[in-house]
Amino acid sequence: MTNTFFNLQMHHLIIQYASLLAIILLVVMAGQKIKIAYPILLVLTGLVLGFVPGLSGIEIEPDMIFVIFLPPLLYEAAWNTSWKDFWKWRRVITSFAFLIVIVTAFVIAIVSSNIIPGFTLALGFLLGGIISPPDAVSATAVLKDVKVPKRLITILEGESLLNDASSLVVFRFALIAVTTGTFVFSHAAVSFVIVIVMGIVTGLVVALIFYAVHRWLPTTTNIDIILTFLTPYAMYIVAEEFHVSGVLAVVSGGLFLSARRQSFLTHRSRLQGVNVWEAVAFVLNGFVFILIGLEFPVIIKDLGPAGINPAIKYSLIITGVLIITRLASTYGALLFTIFISKYIKTADSNPGLKGPLLLGWAGMRGVVSLAAALSIPATLHSGAAFPHRSLILFITFTVILVTLVLQGLTLPALIKWVNMPDPDYTIPFEQQKQMVRKKLSKLSLDILENKYASQLKDNDMVKSLKMKLDADMELLNDWEKGDNSHRADDFYRDYRTVINELMTQQRDLLRTLNKKENINDDIIKQQLDLLDLEEEKIRQHFDHREE
Repeated sequence: MTNTFFNLQMHHLIIQYASLLAIILLVVMAGQKIKIAYPILLVLTGLVLGFVPGLSGIEIEPDMIFVIFLPPLLYEAAWNTSWKDFWKWRRVITSFAFLIVIVTAFVIAIVSSNIIPGFTLALGFLLGGIISPPDAVSATAVLKDVKVPKRLITILEGESLLNDASSLVVFRFALIAVTTGTFVFSHAAVSFVIVIVMGIVTGLVVALIFYAVHRWLPTTTNIDIILTFLTPYAMYIVAEEFHVSGVLAVVSGGLFLSARRQSFLTHRSRLQGVNVWEAVAFVLNGFVFILIGLEFPVIIKDLGPAGINPAIKYSLIITGVLIITRLASTYGALLFTIFISKYIKTADSNPGLKGPLLLGWAGMRGVVSLAAALSIPATLHSGAAFPHRSLILFITFTVILVTLVLQGLTLPALIKWVNMPDPDYTIPFEQQKQMVRKKLSKLSLDILENKYASQLKDNDMVKSLKMKLDADMELLNDWEKGDNSHRADDFYRDYRTVINELMTQQRDLLRTLNKKENINDDIIKQQLDLLDLEEEKIRQHFDHREE
């Protein structure tokens, strides 16, 4: 009987999550069609589905967010972060990730303890720690289809990697203060530093172990990819076992390995790994945002009819304070940058007024706030109910919902209205791309002519390679001069048309050959994979030109 009940439960759960996955795909496709970032639509869809029988009442386990979702999402974000850009803007990123998070938590603590009856300062800091970190996934999804300076994306992504850790540390100490009723500032300050520093050290140690495994053990492509999935979980779990920041462990280790990927992963592991990780991160993010919406009706039910109206009022006030505090903090960071630039070298001594406005308005909340709020225990150490738990959950979900919808929908219009040029890259993207290609072509030609002169005479394949490089150089020179740029564009367009036609016909031929019994299926698959790789290379080569 027990086994039958368990099987039925599992069957129902699989159907639920399979249905959610199908809904996520449909919503994301709809978002692409109407040009709205998918996190916004998924939260709203989840909110509607929360009242649908069969999908209503889904409760999110905080451990599922912290242990299952958070490590791979943080690792994927760290893996895609440019260390060069991160280091360039390190002062701004760290000030946003640590100082502004603490300031925000303090402001929210003061406001909430004053406007909510019975809400203590410790509870206020708890709430501030929960809602202070902006979410990078939401901002990146919104910014994907609009033109924005690279520095803003770097700062937002870098900030979100670190502010998750600082906010969770604030949350952790505030939770201890609420549950035990005691709080010693000096002990908390020392512990704050230890948790952060040792979290980074733990992440780097685990990263070195996995680096050694990749580098010196006989791994395959599949083993490499599986190891990259084990890595963030190992970093997070080991750090949490030692009671230090698992988030910073994943971030620091991820940045370390990402910067060295060329030395310990093969080209095939890198190519296939990126594709696998993109798909996994997409699914995980999709589930997180739709589950946020699905959980909201559960929180409303816990509040009860009498508590809903005051909860809405408190939530909207705190959301407004949160938005204003972030905007004020970004302009405060601007003034501090101008001041400190007189004494030390900074990446930009006068960033201007437009950047802080966009950074301030891009502070949408998401997955970390959700997980932190849900991890609040139901009771204190004394056994009494945790004070205002349902209200804190309601405020958190309202903040996520309002910031995602209000700021997420208006951010693209604000970016277009502000019309901020990219101050870091005065050379247009296309021109930079052509310069790099020209240097690569020249290097290849020099190697062929100086090192492989005999092969150039006798080997037809090497000759054809040189002819292709010569043609590339000629067209790049034409493009650079500008006189024959239309000719070069026409040539590239014709080449793209021809190569696409050839690939289509080659795929058709391979599929036809595969129907014959005397042709090995593995050979056909291999050739189809090579065509996919070549098509991807050509797409990357030409797509920007056609935008």
